[in-house]
Amino acid sequence: MDSENAQTLSLPNGDVVKKPFLIGVAGGTASGKSTVCKKIMTELGQTDMEHDQRQVVTISQDSFYRELTAAEKAKAFQGLYNFDHPDAFNEQLMFETLQSILKGVKVEIPAYDYRTNSLDYENKLTIYPADVVLFEGILVFYFPKIRDLFHMKLFVDTDSDTRLARRVPRDINERGRDLDAVLTQYMTFVKPAFEEFCSPTKKFADVIIPRGADNTVAIDLIVQHIRDFLNNRSCHGSTSNIQMVMNLDTLNAGDGNSYQAIRRFSTLCKELTIQSNVFFEKNKNLTQH
Repeated sequence: MDSENAQTLSLPNGDVVKKPFLIGVAGGTASGKSTVCKKIMTELGQTDMEHDQRQVVTISQDSFYRELTAAEKAKAFQGLYNFDHPDAFNEQLMFETLQSILKGVKVEIPAYDYRTNSLDYENKLTIYPADVVLFEGILVFYFPKIRDLFHMKLFVDTDSDTRLARRVPRDINERGRDLDAVLTQYMTFVKPAFEEFCSPTKKFADVIIPRGADNTVAIDLIVQHIRDFLNNRSCHGSTSNIQMVMNLDTLNAGDGNSYQAIRRFSTLCKELTIQSNVFFEKNKNLTQH
């Protein structure tokens, strides 16, 4: 398949839709995933734009929690339901929604109400076709068929003490929980689930960001490469190879040489290592999408 067809879709009416660059952002609870996405959006000047005009959008995996049964809701109100287990998510709906987004289709997803532990269908979020889509959540890399949809995978790596220190006030102030319930849930479900399901998915990441949103060097570099991608797409309609966008140099049209991509990515890694502020992990998955 040539590079143009790989990144555009022809609709029945003859219109051409550009496929978005899909970025997965994983990490433990309160690691700073959503804050990283917000900073990226802010740096790119997207937050003050109308939703249907944005080139970059963010989606939370929380919008794909399963509907709870009455018994499960009762457990949830007591802090006895495991929201960090893969079974808590609607994997098929997540997959179908991301497939629609990759086809340039406008989708609607429910917001999530953390106080009632339920999906809010009255306040749906409309996701308009965009050039770049950030999909963040604790288990976005856990499901293989979903993981394979991403063109780039970021893992926000924040130490457990910091994550707990962030989660406690967040859950108390924003989600109406009490301290004992937060700590019990963390020790019973959150911490074990992170170690069993979330942490192992770090090996799938192309980019690992220590300290999350505090790592301004990492965020600035990611922002710059997204900006380069957007500028290149605006000028030329598509890029040569969408998964190679995180390189220091803009690839020439038609250049699909994996060796060149790896060499340029290595240059980026060296630059980041010199700054001693971020670690980019080269991963064999980078060139396989």
